[in-house]
Amino acid sequence: MVSAVDGAFAAVIDSLKELVRSVDAELLYRHPPAVSVGEQILRSAAAIEQTFGGLTANLWDDPFEWTLPETLSTSGSIIDYLSEVDLTRERVFTSIDGDGALTKYVAVPSGEPKTLIELLLETLVRASQYRGRAVATLKMLSGEGSPRFII
Repeated sequence: MVSAVDGAFAAVIDSLKELVRSVDAELLYRHPPAVSVGEQILRSAAAIEQTFGGLTANLWDDPFEWTLPETLSTSGSIIDYLSEVDLTRERVFTSIDGDGALTKYVAVPSGEPKTLIELLLETLVRASQYRGRAVATLKMLSGEGSPRFII
């Protein structure tokens, strides 16, 4: 089970990297919409970084400040950031000692302890939702998949 969850996180990060590579530079932070493709990608990675930073160093801070579009303004800088998040993911999953560890409780900032698997799955869902929004925004901006109405 640990390897399956790890694989799911690795797949999200890899798909975010591929998405960044596929976005034209002028579309990366284009507005409107309210939230750009690049910002959605950064939010997805930040969700993973926040949880895994909390698990590895008990630092549950939102990585808002260092994931601003002004800081990560190019595709290359975003890919580098995603690679850093991926290294953190590897550290977490290397430290998990078998499937039994997934049922252990961890302290989270809300004060309510959660099982490790619950926390990981919640993070995976949140990161995947942001990734999905990034894909949908890119499709909208590029005109791909635009609805066509016949009246």
